[in-house]
Amino acid sequence: MKVYLGKPRGFCAGVVRAVDVVELALQRYPHPVYVKHQIVHNPYVVKSLEDKGAITVDDVENIPAGSTVVFSAHGSPPEDFERAAERGLNVVDATCPLVTKVHNEARKYARDGRKLVLVGHRGHQEVIGTMGQSEMDLLDNREGSTGPDWPDDTPVTVLTQTTLSVDDTQRAIERIKDRFEDVIVRNDLCYATTNRQATVKQLSGMVELVLVIGAPNSSNCNRLREVAEAYGVDAHLINGPDELDPSWLEGVENVGITSGASTPESLVRAVIEALGTTEVVTIEGAEEDVSFVLPPELRDVDRLEHDQDRVVAGDVTQSVARIPTANDN
Repeated sequence: MKVYLGKPRGFCAGVVRAVDVVELALQRYPHPVYVKHQIVHNPYVVKSLEDKGAITVDDVENIPAGSTVVFSAHGSPPEDFERAAERGLNVVDATCPLVTKVHNEARKYARDGRKLVLVGHRGHQEVIGTMGQSEMDLLDNREGSTGPDWPDDTPVTVLTQTTLSVDDTQRAIERIKDRFEDVIVRNDLCYATTNRQATVKQLSGMVELVLVIGAPNSSNCNRLREVAEAYGVDAHLINGPDELDPSWLEGVENVGITSGASTPESLVRAVIEALGTTEVVTIEGAEEDVSFVLPPELRDVDRLEHDQDRVVAGDVTQSVARIPTANDN
């Protein structure tokens, strides 16, 4: 069996930053450090941080007064910050800067007097945070909506959740543009979303099966699976090797593997080892060289011990073990 390994895959810059924020907060502040919502949507990452002293909660009201809390990478509505202030919480905001950009756009275009449409998935944490910034209408392509019932000459600005399907999002945008005369489109799909989906499209023409490594509650992981399926390839989303079903592999000679933006590389390597593959070929996609600065309150924390721990553990940000690939020759 040959494995075609998609690249880029795994952690995006926003996830790296969010994980760093929690780990550095654990160095700086008394334990426990609370995290509102899962810091990123991956149980392995969440557990690794909880093992170090973080406590994940779903609501600000569940955090003892005066504690330190990290707000997750997905972004939070303003009322969460207000409630945190009322409880005297020390808030460290790990919102991905690309999500913060969407929040800023929402407030700007609302001030300009334009109506807002957010293309996104109802109930997702990122959507909850964005819709809290100002009044807007949600267009969820899973619900079959054709858009808001406003006059045709309404000035409309379209925002998007950062982790959606590229193709589905474009179709939703075209529906809005066909419906209204004055439309500004701020297509906010993040670089990691678009790059990983492009790689899956490439993989899908080379394999009989695609395995997406990641969590079932991860939006970007689910979109990767859907992209492969849309290209006519059998695809499954799994957390790790324990969820492999041998029946999927019957008669399969070529397997494509990728991972979502919150999936540790160690899980990808564990799946490859479980497959017992004879050859791994890396499929190169877009180059990614993106990084984000830390929140100001953590920029002076000594990083040396933190970075050494990450290498020794090999858990969250990287896997020390490496599987040779055909590209090494």
